[in-house]
Amino acid sequence: MNTQVALWVGFNLFVMAMLAIDLGLFHRKEHVVSPKEAGVWTGVWIAISLLFCAGVWRFSGREPALQWLTAYVVEYSLSVDNLFVFLMVFGYFRVAPEHQHRVLFWGIIGAFIMRAVLIIAGTALVREFNWLIYLFGAFLVFTAGKMLLSKEDDDAADPEKGLVVRLARRVLPVAPQGDGSHFFAREEGRLKVTPLFLVLLVVEATDLLFALDSIPAVLGISQDAFIIYTSNVCAILGLRSLFFVVASLMAKFHLIKVGLGVILGFVGVKMLITYFDIHIHIGLSLGIIAGILVASIVASLIWPKPPEPEEAGAAKASKPGQDRESAKT
Repeated sequence: MNTQVALWVGFNLFVMAMLAIDLGLFHRKEHVVSPKEAGVWTGVWIAISLLFCAGVWRFSGREPALQWLTAYVVEYSLSVDNLFVFLMVFGYFRVAPEHQHRVLFWGIIGAFIMRAVLIIAGTALVREFNWLIYLFGAFLVFTAGKMLLSKEDDDAADPEKGLVVRLARRVLPVAPQGDGSHFFAREEGRLKVTPLFLVLLVVEATDLLFALDSIPAVLGISQDAFIIYTSNVCAILGLRSLFFVVASLMAKFHLIKVGLGVILGFVGVKMLITYFDIHIHIGLSLGIIAGILVASIVASLIWPKPPEPEEAGAAKASKPGQDRESAKT
C-alpha cells in the first residue's frame, strides 16, 4: 500500500476508533455532559492533536509541523463561531441537554466527509490553477469585512425559516413530536423523521457554510491536503467537547467575533501579497493568529458586554423593591 494512502486510512481508522469508544463506552447511556467531563475530553483531544503535530515534526520536519499547528489554531478559532449557531439552534428547537451530544456526534461524521471533499478538491484546484489563491484571499478579506461590520442582530436568524428546514419539511415526512434521542420514529405504520433529525440537518448545513470560510483560510497556510484535513479533523473533535465547556460562557467572550474577523482578514491579505512575492513566515503567522485570538478573549473580559435594555430595565425595577426591603429591616 502506498505510504500516503496508508497515512490517510490509518488516521481515519484511529479517529473512528476514538469516536466509537466515546459513544459506545462513555456515552452508552444518555446524560447531561458536565463541564468537568467535557473539560477532560477537550484536554484528551488537544493532547492527541499535539502528539500528532509532534509526529508530523518527527517524520516530516519543522516547517510542515508549524503549518499543521497554524492550520489547527485557525480552524479551532474559526470554528468557535459555530458554537454560537449551535447554541441558537439547540435553544430554538428546545433540544434537551442530554440529547445534544448525540446530535454533535453524528454531525461530526458528516463534517468529516464534507471537509474531505472540499479539501481534496481545493488543494487540487490551487495546484492546477495557482491564481485561485488570490481569489480565495479576496474572498476572505470580503468575509472579514462583512463579519466586522455586521450587527449582532443580523445573525439572529430563525432556523425554522431557513432553506434546510423548509426543504426537509417539504420532502421528508416529519413527526410532529420528538421521540427522545431518536432521529426516526414510526407513526401510524409510517417511518418519519423527528424534529431532532431536522436539528442534525441544520448542524450539518451550518458546518458546511463555515467550512466555505475556513477551508480557503487554511489553504493560505498549506496546500498539503493531508496536513489540512488532519488539522481540521483534530480541531473539530476538540471543539465538539469544548461546546459543553463554554456553552454557558460564550456571552462573556463577545469580542471573539471581532478577533475572528481580523484573523480572516490577516490570512486573506497574507494570500494576496504572495502576488508580490511577499511571504510571511509560518512561525510569525502562528504567533499573530494566536495573539489576535488571545487579545480578543482578554478584551472581552476587560470590556464586558453591556446588558441588554430589557435586562437593564429589570435590574432598575428590582432596586426600589430591594431598597424598601432594606429600609424595613
